[in-house]
Amino acid sequence: MTIKLIVVSKTDVPYIQSGIDEYVGRLKHYCDFELVVIPALKNLGKATPDEVKEREGQLILKQLERVDCAVLLDEHGKEYTSVGFSEYLQKQMNSGIRSLAFVIGGAFGFSPAVYAAAQHKVSLSQMTFNHQMVRLFFVEQLYRAFTILRHEKYHNA
Repeated sequence: MTIKLIVVSKTDVPYIQSGIDEYVGRLKHYCDFELVVIPALKNLGKATPDEVKEREGQLILKQLERVDCAVLLDEHGKEYTSVGFSEYLQKQMNSGIRSLAFVIGGAFGFSPAVYAAAQHKVSLSQMTFNHQMVRLFFVEQLYRAFTILRHEKYHNA
């Protein structure tokens, strides 16, 4: 299975990018992993949050392929423990899905069209986090999930 992480705008905080790079490198041992960065929108001027979500949504939808099972990282999604998330991941892999595409939206969230295209929603926490930090938290949890599935020492080592 291929796992994609689609994000809006680049990570511009060096220590966060360093952490993301570390876990992306580790993930390569467990799955085909692809980080897709959608460039930040330009010339927003007086665009409303809904207009920003709509424009970002169009760019997100262009990155989703027909074979992708889209999973939004969303505050209204299902929360999991790390073990529960590993079980969710295993269930998706067992279902025959060829590509799992996790999506982190911009600061205003997702457009209705992106919500309509998603098969699942997952929440990392009831707390609100900076979108760049969510990227790091998510790739670490994805790595942790694979180590749990393989009974490796990383989780609760």
